[in-house]
Amino acid sequence: MGNKRKSSEPPSLTASLPHDLVVDILARLSRSDYPALSLVSKHFRSIVSSRELYATRSLLGCMEHCLYVFLADVESKCNRCYILRQKTNGSHGLVLVPSLPSLPYGSRFVAVGSRIYVFGTGKDRNTTLSIDCGSYTVQPLPSMHVPLSYTVADVIDGRIYVIGRHDQRDLDKMMVLVFNTETQTWKTDSEMTTSEIYAHGSVVMADKMYAKYSCKGFVYEPKERKWETDEVLNSKEWRFACVVDDVLYYYEFYRDKLRAYDRKQRCWLVVKGLEAFFQTSLMWSYVHSVSYDGKLALFFPYGEEIWCAEISLERCQGGEIWGKVEWCDCLLTSERRFRYTKSLEVFV
Repeated sequence: MGNKRKSSEPPSLTASLPHDLVVDILARLSRSDYPALSLVSKHFRSIVSSRELYATRSLLGCMEHCLYVFLADVESKCNRCYILRQKTNGSHGLVLVPSLPSLPYGSRFVAVGSRIYVFGTGKDRNTTLSIDCGSYTVQPLPSMHVPLSYTVADVIDGRIYVIGRHDQRDLDKMMVLVFNTETQTWKTDSEMTTSEIYAHGSVVMADKMYAKYSCKGFVYEPKERKWETDEVLNSKEWRFACVVDDVLYYYEFYRDKLRAYDRKQRCWLVVKGLEAFFQTSLMWSYVHSVSYDGKLALFFPYGEEIWCAEISLERCQGGEIWGKVEWCDCLLTSERRFRYTKSLEVFV
């Protein structure tokens, strides 16, 4: 009698359990456990990458704040996606998401819900797609109907606003394009004449988009399609900033200070309690800030390393803002040179 063909995979211990029960159990676990679970069996791998699992997580209130980081390889000129994870020893690191493709060097990234949207610029302007952070599937999207360069992008009321210069027209024109994530369509929203070219990021406060350029910043009000300036805000070089609880934060390198702009009070503050940390840290001019689960994360490269510090913030009755460093770790060390591109908080 011939030998029976052996199964390449041992029978799953959960094979006898109802499918819905298995999904319910996995939905209650942390997403940081999913990469390991996906190696247990094809059955688990299928569930971990399914939309059903993330719909169940949402119904059970088990969704988590996750921080995705895009780093550009200086040699290959491509962006790769990483996720911030806490290690078993308590420190933090970046884990590559291997199933996602390399993305163009000059791409812009924004997050809406559990999706990350990617927009190429310049010669890569036809690269437009969305990434489902639950299943890590990629969906192509319509390209911008107007080619833009030197862009910034942000989200207001679920719509994505991209501000940049027309590639093939009057270079003194700044244009605003809007992408509707529900209908997946583009439209031109507004234009403005300016000599500013190089963009250094954008933030959203009170449903207005604040775009930072080399010499000044602009405020775009989408409801009335109106351009404004904020002279108090522009009195500082607020590059690579973020917003936490309607307050803008950025790291001022040449003074070793974390500055905060209170939009309601229209004043600048210095975050206290961080003086010793900044004097002993490895930070230099390219420090990027991002809002993460109600806290502030500062990303900074140092040689062949990518570092991050997480800072909790407290507003005192007198109006002062105090910061506390929760942790500061080297997230990634590589022989290849990486350039920080963007970090995005996604709720999945």
